[in-house]
Amino acid sequence: MNGEHILVLDEGTTSTRAIVYGADGRVLHVAQQELTQHYPAPGRVEHDAAEIWDKTLACAREVIGKVGGADRIAALGITNQRETVVAWDRQTGEPITRAIVWQDRRTAEMCATLRDGGHEAMLQERTGLVVDPYFSGTKMRWVLDNVPEARALGERLALGTVESWLVWKLTGGLQVTDASNASRTQLMALDGADWDDDLLGLFGVPRSALGRIVDTAGTVGTCDPELLGAPIPISGLAGDQQAATIGQHCLKAGQTKATFGTGAFILTNMGETLPRSSHRLLGTVLCQQGGRRTYALEGSIFVAGSLIKWLRDELGVIRTAAESETLARAVADNGGVLFLPALAGLGAPHWQPDAKGVVTGLTQGTSRAHIVRAAMESMAHQCHDLQAAFAADGAAWTSLRIDGGMSANDWMAQDLADVLALPVERPADIETTALGAAMLAGVGVGLHASLEDAVAMGSASKRFAPDMDGAVRSGRIAMWEAGLKRHIDGVG
Repeated sequence: MNGEHILVLDEGTTSTRAIVYGADGRVLHVAQQELTQHYPAPGRVEHDAAEIWDKTLACAREVIGKVGGADRIAALGITNQRETVVAWDRQTGEPITRAIVWQDRRTAEMCATLRDGGHEAMLQERTGLVVDPYFSGTKMRWVLDNVPEARALGERLALGTVESWLVWKLTGGLQVTDASNASRTQLMALDGADWDDDLLGLFGVPRSALGRIVDTAGTVGTCDPELLGAPIPISGLAGDQQAATIGQHCLKAGQTKATFGTGAFILTNMGETLPRSSHRLLGTVLCQQGGRRTYALEGSIFVAGSLIKWLRDELGVIRTAAESETLARAVADNGGVLFLPALAGLGAPHWQPDAKGVVTGLTQGTSRAHIVRAAMESMAHQCHDLQAAFAADGAAWTSLRIDGGMSANDWMAQDLADVLALPVERPADIETTALGAAMLAGVGVGLHASLEDAVAMGSASKRFAPDMDGAVRSGRIAMWEAGLKRHIDGVG
């Protein structure tokens, strides 16, 4: 085995990063590059898969150089924005169209047809997922229907999520996908070891275009030494939210984390129990080792950190992301302003892809601080909606571990604790997505005997205890629920 360091490629929605960890979890070096966001039409969000690869490779080479060379790297882990679909030509190794990002809503009509055809109950039973443009299956079908080269390629066509694309490029032609990402496509049954023929037929996606489903921890291939300088084993793969759950050390059934990145995603570890929801939550594979799966129940909020970016870049009401905390503290309350941040539709438990963002309660006394505070408050209220759904599905939260860039905001962390009436914990290192991938890769290559042993890679945490008057809390929740109901009734 080379070295004792772990290289993680963290493929986000807005940037790509490479991080080198020590076996003890210390971050040694980081390189990051922004990704171009393409919005070719309303509801469409795209990335250039070639840019993803080029910038990922550049970041990897940079940190490998800083650590002293590839012979210092024992393992490579990948974590990625989930549901995003890449289509490429196996012969040329080049993408045939832009990647369709998880936020993209172009398949809303296709999803409506599936629902009208009576397929949603079966799909949720088999895959744990509702019918929504969020997931990969309809995106793949859209590529087949709308990119002429996709059909023309025949057996040369490759379809996959971002980790599949990166493994292909790193190895020079190995096409795999890990079980956590495969569980987000709607093409694999939660308890199925392989792609499901009935689901492939329903979505019209050829099995030949897809990669082999593999474990989240365990060596699946090695990097082309000409790319990184050594045949580094690729031994950890996981979708970003599953990786963050592992990085937050939610390894026991009932433990819950929330990641506040571009969107916000809450996962509760369900152990080996197949997750079933009667309240439109999602069942997903958390991790797989030796073919044995651990599952999670998930709630997805589509707009979180991207709301702060929108307030800054489009509305111009803040100059920096950090200013959102300053303004939230500058006023005693929201001044009667309600901010429903459905900029990319509403996720769980509502699943309203056509919902639009709404701000109500504006008066001449409304300041930008009130608007920003109401926007920040929406994070806790959306989580409260999910808290009720999780409890109704038998997965009540006893505490919440938070991470992701937005979680660094102390005001928001305290507001979560207050509205949820739960203790909230935040690790010193909030980049738990990459840490989880490092833990998986370390276990996969034998640096750690198990994920439980890899918990030693974690950091200390800060605790936020509930501290809000009950009447204030009830009033906030009632205002949110009334405004949400009016809007959903209007959409419906």
